[in-house]
Amino acid sequence: MTQAMWGLHMDRSHGMAPIQGGYVVIGWPQLGDLSRIPKDRDSLKARLISAYADAKPGAVPVQAGVLYRFVWEIAVSDIVVYPSKPDRTVNIGLVDGGYEYAPDLNAICPNRRKVRWVRHLPRAEFSQSALHEIGSAMTLFQITTHAEEFRAALEGKGTGAEDVDDTMADEVSLQVEESTEDFIIKRLKSKLKPHEFEQFVAHLLTCMGYYARVTQRSSDGGIDVIAHKDELGFEPPIIKVQCKQTLDQIGRPTAQQLHGAIEHGEHGLFVTLGGYSAEARTFERSKPNLRFIDGNDLIELIYAHYDRFDPRYKMLLPLKRTYIPGTSLAMGD
Repeated sequence: MTQAMWGLHMDRSHGMAPIQGGYVVIGWPQLGDLSRIPKDRDSLKARLISAYADAKPGAVPVQAGVLYRFVWEIAVSDIVVYPSKPDRTVNIGLVDGGYEYAPDLNAICPNRRKVRWVRHLPRAEFSQSALHEIGSAMTLFQITTHAEEFRAALEGKGTGAEDVDDTMADEVSLQVEESTEDFIIKRLKSKLKPHEFEQFVAHLLTCMGYYARVTQRSSDGGIDVIAHKDELGFEPPIIKVQCKQTLDQIGRPTAQQLHGAIEHGEHGLFVTLGGYSAEARTFERSKPNLRFIDGNDLIELIYAHYDRFDPRYKMLLPLKRTYIPGTSLAMGD
């Protein structure tokens, strides 16, 4: 029978202790000895809910599954893959004992299994797709897609991972970019109320060099922000902004409403987290004093002017500059 292969994450605060001590651990200390709970997921769910008042309903089934697998599904001689962050190493070993409840050894993570570690390899020894699989957000998960690659590493054979090439560099860059963009849009959607989103857009325009103010909501006529270049707002162009904190597509009728509120010599700007229908885009192109900003455009503007953001918006969108792989130039270019 083929050994099952498990990926497991432990907090970096454990350091190298699990490797030196020959074990893996998980938390949930308030549950006590897990082996005393009836052997079914419903009992684990009930215990989680009673022990952790702040348990999120959606997370409880996932956590119960992790606990069930750790106590009852992992078998002696199964393979464990543990990526340790302190030394950027992928550690591979064999389960060497049954479940143990050991609060005297670690009060925060009292649930442990003994492991006989066999290999400790740099992350660079593995393919990027294999590293993605063991980068799962779950504490404990089964490795299936790249099991043979990790099994080869356990046996001291080559993993078959190729050197980094331009294709892989582009893949990594794209994943980082997409994850960051998703994070920005989700924060703007979930952490701000509609009027706060309008204030954010006004602040972004201020960072771009405009004077911007949010209108009075009782008589704004669909206009949420007014922006202008001079301090008093007398000199053209006057920009009237409508903000839609939605991920849905904006249609032509909504765009026409904004254009109807624009007077001679003024400009209209529509800002949304989502996108625009083809008909709305056609309407935009027909009106030289109208401009649409979709979610992608908004992200680019945030990147360009982030350094001038107020601290409260940097807390809302905590971003940092980092290096990611880029497309390489051919030799001689």
